[in-house]
Amino acid sequence: QVQVVESGGDLVQPGGSLRLSCADSGTIFSILGMGWYRQPEGKERELVAQITVTGNTNYADAVKGRFTVSRDNAKKMVWLQMDNLKPEDTAVYYCNADPPCRKCWGQGTQVTVSS
Repeated sequence: QVQVVESGGDLVQPGGSLRLSCADSGTIFSILGMGWYRQPEGKERELVAQITVTGNTNYADAVKGRFTVSRDNAKKMVWLQMDNLKPEDTAVYYCNADPPCRKCWGQGTQVTVSS
């Protein structure tokens, strides 16, 4: 299973950028697809970006062209580069396996986009 710690969230102005990091201390990272998920306050958690073991990626329509997911299997790290941020990107961001491991959710990292 995965054991993740997310970091990099912050308060940023619209149009700004952030890079989120996810460190996995589990033992099977290199054979898992990974995903970045987000949960706006009062709403359901949603998948925003996926990356396979070999680096193929897929994005939710709302972030396509603005977010980029990447990974380093040797370091057991996943990143989410977020550019041209919008207020509607405000949420707690989580990483997990794809599909997600129900018991593997971390604390997440808060991203707030506001002027």
